[in-house]
Amino acid sequence: MQRIDVAERRRRLAVRHGLAPRYRVGGAPPDPVQVARKLVALHGTDPATVYLSVQARMADPVPVAAIEESLYERRDLIRMLAMRRTVFVVPAESVPVVQASASDRIAADQRARLLRLLTEAGAVPQPESWLADVERSVLGHLAARGGTATAAELSAAEPRLKTTLVLAPGKSYQATQAITSRVLLVLAAQGRVVRGRPVGSWLSQQYRWVLAEHWLRDEADEIGEVAARAELARQWLAAFGPAPLSDLKWWTGWTMAQVRRAVGDLGAAEVDLGGTAGVALPDDLGSIGDPGAWAALLPALDPTVMGWSERSWFLGPHGKALFDTNGNAGPTIWLNGRIVGGWAQRADGEIAIRLLEDVGAEALALIEAESQRLAAWLAGVRVIPRFRTPTERELSG
Repeated sequence: MQRIDVAERRRRLAVRHGLAPRYRVGGAPPDPVQVARKLVALHGTDPATVYLSVQARMADPVPVAAIEESLYERRDLIRMLAMRRTVFVVPAESVPVVQASASDRIAADQRARLLRLLTEAGAVPQPESWLADVERSVLGHLAARGGTATAAELSAAEPRLKTTLVLAPGKSYQATQAITSRVLLVLAAQGRVVRGRPVGSWLSQQYRWVLAEHWLRDEADEIGEVAARAELARQWLAAFGPAPLSDLKWWTGWTMAQVRRAVGDLGAAEVDLGGTAGVALPDDLGSIGDPGAWAALLPALDPTVMGWSERSWFLGPHGKALFDTNGNAGPTIWLNGRIVGGWAQRADGEIAIRLLEDVGAEALALIEAESQRLAAWLAGVRVIPRFRTPTERELSG
């Protein structure tokens, strides 16, 4: 069994994730979709992450408008509910793969959950037929409005979306919630509607909803679930491998049986990751050359930080300072393939950094240069992560 050590994994990360300067994405005009392809998908739960993750990997500054053009004009980047019931931004050509390998199962699970909640609440008679009619109505109202509407507009047009559910009754965290967001979530997971332009700036977390047939390219071929899982596993291993099967299981949200089937279909090779068993693509067992010294300031929930469940080989002892209690990563400082600190923006937009270990004067200069590069790109715009972490809170204050 071939052995691949931590140093090799860090070199691969620098090269394949476009973080070392000479491996950043270049060219004119800037093409954000190239960054998404390198990383399989961009995390989209926090809107700012998409923009900051792209900028961190571009050789030259990329205007916000160029990323928006990719998302909303060319539509070669698509926002969709996918792995682990998380919102991702994926290259348009990957939509069928992600839909079949992850989103379809999420849609079935979430719809079943909504039906169960409606039944338990006694909110409506015959929940299955009632929900199916609401779904048809929502799609009809979208079509009547030219294929796009906000959630509030749809709720006004279809009053049944205002049907409420009591969640966790009798608990201290009991809450009452209209079904609007749950119905739209199901329709999105089914691939019938898509999150379009945000309501507000590029930092907004509210989106207009668009009929998928008005938004997505129609030339993509459908792919079966088993073949889709193998293809997604191939893309992930090309970007994040070699890695233990448990990392792929966590990232995709699949069962271990599904993971084993997918990597088996690929003929993946077993490797030794310093005492831990891992897998790699069969033609990906060579060594990566030295990418040179590099530093990066990555945003909260960046795909590199969130690419593996076992992070000790790049995170070290810094997890409590840089992650929240639910496992969401805050803004991180990287140096030569490992995390050495965190960063945040103060109220005036200034970037504050905190190193959690001694890195030396030369490395500090690299980090400060990246801080200045990011500050110049933000140009005073303040980004507050959706999920706050201890270091980010302290620095931003």
